[in-house]
Amino acid sequence: MPGKFIVFEGLDGAGLSTQAFELRNFLIAQGYNVILTKEQTDGLIGGLIKSCLKKEWKTSLLALQMLFTADRAHHLGEEVEPALAEGKMVICDRYFFSTVAFGALQVDRDFLKKINSKFRVPDITFILDCPTDVCLERINKGRFSSELFEEKEKMEKVRQNYSHLAKEYPNVFVIDSNRPAKEISKEIFSICESYGIGRTLKSLI
Repeated sequence: MPGKFIVFEGLDGAGLSTQAFELRNFLIAQGYNVILTKEQTDGLIGGLIKSCLKKEWKTSLLALQMLFTADRAHHLGEEVEPALAEGKMVICDRYFFSTVAFGALQVDRDFLKKINSKFRVPDITFILDCPTDVCLERINKGRFSSELFEEKEKMEKVRQNYSHLAKEYPNVFVIDSNRPAKEISKEIFSICESYGIGRTLKSLI
């Protein structure tokens, strides 16, 4: 069976990593070979991005988003595309939607979409939508310092940008993530099953 590419997007604190991990476990239990990955990556370019987000060095938002795009190109070529070619399910925590949603705070939105236009569009994208105040509360509980975009006004704009993107790309689902994690997972699993992911393989065994 061909591999599928599933992406999780949203504000920090919305539960992306939790739900990506839960979907991974669900699909593995169904017999799928699953790769769970993320952006920014743990590679050389990803390391530069992380240090910038932690405010260890400064650059323009344009330069930062160009780094994200370069990291993505390497990530796709070295990990995502080979895995999909082998028929694996690839779940990614963030993708080019983040570049547009966050980068458009200062950089031309159409330009950001254009430099990412050659990249694969996911088979399914889940945008986890959660009120900004709730996300900030979760972030503050989880760590001692904030990162570059973790200010209420910026996060409100990013949330709006995600809402616009959901209407521009196919197979994008906006999920209310301000509720118990199990309820969110159940909805995500159900959507995957509607695409034949999570039950098709099991029915063939």
